[in-house]
Amino acid sequence: MTVKYTLKRGQPLTPAQVAELDALKDRPIIFDEDCPETTEEQLRKFRRVNSHPDSAAPARKLG
Repeated sequence: MTVKYTLKRGQPLTPAQVAELDALKDRPIIFDEDCPETTEEQLRKFRRVNSHPDSAAPARKLG
């Protein structure tokens, strides 16, 4: 199950959230047919298509 939280900028994590992240950090990544491991060639070709989420201005205007 995927759980998504939206935190406000600067909002500290709760002790429960920190404990959950600590418990997950040592778990292995499990790849499958829907989410295969990225190859070295794919990583070399990867380019960001949007601006960084902390950026106030968009990378480019559409339209």
